[in-house]
Amino acid sequence: MQLAKRKWRMPSAFTILFFLIIFVAILTWIIPAGHYETTKAGNIMSGTYRSAASSPQGIWNIFEAPVNGMVGTKTTDGAISVSLFIMVIGGFLGVSGKTRMLDDGIGSVVKKYAGREKILIPFLMILFAIGGTTFGMGEETIAFVPILIPIMIRVGYDSVTAISISLIGSQIGCMASTVNPFATGVASETIHISPGAGIIPRLIFFIITVIIAILYVMHYAIKVKADPSESYVFETRQRDLKEFANSKNEVADKLTGRQKAVLVVFVMIFVIMIASLIPWTSLNKNFTFFVDFTKWITNIPFLGALVGKTLLPLGDWYFTEITTLFVFGSVLVMLVYHMNEFDFITSFMDGMRDLLDVAIIVAVARGIQVIMNDGNITATILHAGETGLHGLSSSLFIILTYIFYIPMSFLIPSSSGLAAATMGIMGPLGRFSGVSGSLVVTAYQSASGFVNLITPTSAMVMGSLAVGHVSIVTWIKYIWKLLAIIFVFTCVFLAVCSMLKL
Repeated sequence: MQLAKRKWRMPSAFTILFFLIIFVAILTWIIPAGHYETTKAGNIMSGTYRSAASSPQGIWNIFEAPVNGMVGTKTTDGAISVSLFIMVIGGFLGVSGKTRMLDDGIGSVVKKYAGREKILIPFLMILFAIGGTTFGMGEETIAFVPILIPIMIRVGYDSVTAISISLIGSQIGCMASTVNPFATGVASETIHISPGAGIIPRLIFFIITVIIAILYVMHYAIKVKADPSESYVFETRQRDLKEFANSKNEVADKLTGRQKAVLVVFVMIFVIMIASLIPWTSLNKNFTFFVDFTKWITNIPFLGALVGKTLLPLGDWYFTEITTLFVFGSVLVMLVYHMNEFDFITSFMDGMRDLLDVAIIVAVARGIQVIMNDGNITATILHAGETGLHGLSSSLFIILTYIFYIPMSFLIPSSSGLAAATMGIMGPLGRFSGVSGSLVVTAYQSASGFVNLITPTSAMVMGSLAVGHVSIVTWIKYIWKLLAIIFVFTCVFLAVCSMLKL
């Protein structure tokens, strides 16, 4: 009996990261140890590298690294705060998802604009992009593909157009993340800066890239409507018409009153989070509204104690505060939707469970930094980078950083894991070249989002394409021009930001 050949599968992010831990542990036996002097703020001081005692890491250290990556050591901060935040925001999204506010909201928009699909394309792409840039909207977009395909096909477009609206829309948002906790949040926390640092240039980047994506998709849709043979899936058009044109997907006519209340809470929580992470006083020393308001409300007898004396002004929040915000937001959603206690706890825990792997990946990835720091090779690697980067312009460094992160995003498909594994090195290297940590974060997440548009290891990409019967090869043929445009624009944008010290 002949055994069937086992199909090769890409290792999971956990496996890749653990092998990287082993690889780095081996390097601690080879690379000379060293250390840098640091400022009071903990930033490495250029030109202060000195040799140090060797500290090779063994087998026990390898298996201990992910644990220390979570709880922290004397040399490395733990990932517990960001991992907890990831799980709590998962709980918040789970509770919000239980109300079907997003599903029915987008569904009702689709129904409302039936017959005006040319307007629907940019409108929905902006909604998906906002979801991507704020809370990393990803796999959940697959659910909208079977709703969009029948509508697009009925009016003369095709399944590629429908997939583009949700997939490109959401991932352009992730690529141009402003406060996405799974990319911006993890990367910023790793190099000890506020996720709000650099939010203004990232907002500009978001607006421009979304416009580019919308124009690209609309140009294709209009071309297909004028001449169906221009469609990349023209050969399956008749089958698609038969299968999708008569599809009867249940789409809500409008949001209920309770769902509208949930939508208000949902938007309010993210607006507060964004406002809490923007360093207002750093941008304008005279803008002290949030500081003054917080002092005023916390000093009111009884009310101040009721609100909480430890409340920080917006602009000074970090992971503890924004995690608390999402716990509060989850309870608020429960109250306004009149959700019973069982449904609330179940949906909250299910939401946390959905993101548990992401939270653990961050800790495993942080284990790489633990091994490097405990093995005293981090400074040596940075010193090699400092020497190699001597004389390199900040513009060239940030472009090379962006290019570096493109293959790395294929190697480590988890954006959170990639940030936790590499930012400890790339952030300080950026400072050596005169590049801000926030711009290094922008380069990393731009590359990660870029890869998320085409990677065959992504459940979101392959799931969306499978629903629309579109092959990955066809998708690449369709999207490569958009990728080329975005690549060139991103390089120019990063170079300009580095020259302007943004």
